[in-house]
Amino acid sequence: MNLFKLAWKNIVSNPWSLLLNIILFALGIGLISFLLLFNDQVKDKFEKNLADIDMVIGAKGSPLQMILCGMYHVDNPTGNIKLEHARPFLNPKHPLIKRAVPLSLGDNYRSYRIVGTTYDLLDLYNAEISYGRKWARDLEVTIGAIVAEKTNLKLGDKFVSSHGFEEDDDLAHAHAAFKVVGILKPTGTVIDQLILSNTSSVWNVHDHEDHDRDHSGDDAHDHSGNDHDSDHDHDHNHDGHDHSAHGHDGHDHDGHDHHDHKHSEHCDHDDNHHEHNLNYVENTAGLGPENIFENSNEGLLLNLDKEITNILVQFKSKKNFQALSMPRNINENTELMAASPAYQINNLRANIGVGTQALRYLALLIALVSGFSIFISLFKSLQERKYELALMRVSGASPFQLSWLILLEGLILAVVGFVVGIVVGHLASALMAGAMSDAYQYNFSSWKFGRNEGLLLIASLAIGTTAALIPAWKAYNTDINRTLSGK
Repeated sequence: MNLFKLAWKNIVSNPWSLLLNIILFALGIGLISFLLLFNDQVKDKFEKNLADIDMVIGAKGSPLQMILCGMYHVDNPTGNIKLEHARPFLNPKHPLIKRAVPLSLGDNYRSYRIVGTTYDLLDLYNAEISYGRKWARDLEVTIGAIVAEKTNLKLGDKFVSSHGFEEDDDLAHAHAAFKVVGILKPTGTVIDQLILSNTSSVWNVHDHEDHDRDHSGDDAHDHSGNDHDSDHDHDHNHDGHDHSAHGHDGHDHDGHDHHDHKHSEHCDHDDNHHEHNLNYVENTAGLGPENIFENSNEGLLLNLDKEITNILVQFKSKKNFQALSMPRNINENTELMAASPAYQINNLRANIGVGTQALRYLALLIALVSGFSIFISLFKSLQERKYELALMRVSGASPFQLSWLILLEGLILAVVGFVVGIVVGHLASALMAGAMSDAYQYNFSSWKFGRNEGLLLIASLAIGTTAALIPAWKAYNTDINRTLSGK
């Protein structure tokens, strides 16, 4: 007697009851699976991107916003800070600070953020070069693995950035193109989705844009001034015309000279403008020695009139009282704001945890209701099949075989519900991963199976077994005589 095949036939003989049980069970398991995936992925991203950073410094505003922007790159900056004010924290000889990494934000390429920084950022995330090299000069960039994969940028490729954090052709900095000189190995951290350059690149792109506005204003002024020159030229040509009245050849010669003068003036203007652009490209290509060492804090401190966005700080000792009290001292005594990433992220996770905990309770309730539904279904089936079970006893089936048949039905329902629920949970996670990728350029692995889902399978089997216990016990104690006699 094949009990498994018989149990399956008994289950599918009532398709509507089967469908209801599977839907209820799958909803509970699917929701729990989704929450486990979401919590694990978010926890993993938060912990990896902490990178042993003890403090973030930026402009006054929301501390959490500053952390999310400066470390996770999923929010807007609270503002910029002057290097003059940030100078003490960028001092390599600071007695409490082991590493201070400046960040300058403001532009993007296809929604991937361009970050002006120093090589210390690579050390924070243990990032290594996969192809090419680190950026060394202005307008050179080293890109993360995800950026390279999603944008198809390769070594030597050039691109134009857009102002802000969303791609917008109307805000493109068309006057300067970045060049890819390196691609990083995948790290599983936020650096995979960043485009890294030196800070002076970010400054020069925006400073040149401001210069262009001023230059266009000067051109307009010069252009209006040319009216006076035109009047002067007109008087001069009039004199030349009187002189040419003595001969036709003289008139032609003067007219030709005048035409050549205007044409050459126009060409000179174009050449000067072209030369200006070439000079800009050469100057910002890092050909000057002053641009090379701006990949370190010493180079930045030569530009105290400039601004940066954030500073990521590692302390020499996490147990030093002065270091631990530094954020409070900065907030109270300076124009800057400092925040502890661990504290802010723990608060954020606690707030998120309230919602996920409520959803988890709801999922458990649905799972318990589905278990009760399985119990009702099996108990009702037992009542309808009592004559069949009695005949099986007469045919030689033991009480244990009858009880095991009912238990198998409960377990089969639990396993099918678990499989459907896991698929539903991972599909929901895949949808969330797509939304997160579109909104924040974060990659989530929606089809990653973890240890918790193994525990979830055990819990599902326990629910199925518990739901079948009472019907199985009644099947074990089937009274053949009373059942067949109809008493």
